[in-house]
Amino acid sequence: MPKMKNHKSATKRYRVTGTGKVTRKQAGRGHLNQKKTSRRKRNLDHKVLVHSANLERVCAELPYPQYCR
Repeated sequence: MPKMKNHKSATKRYRVTGTGKVTRKQAGRGHLNQKKTSRRKRNLDHKVLVHSANLERVCAELPYPQYCR
């Protein structure tokens, strides 16, 4: 059997943890960073979980849905 194809932009944006949760990077670090405080930029560095309202759509784009819980 061939491998399943995935949505390439989704694989670059999301990661599935070992327990099956989906993480993402936070928005707001792309540009206009000069006026943002160091504390604010540092807090935006952390990965966060995908909200449950969006989880079904995100998991549909990732391959092998049994790993996306």
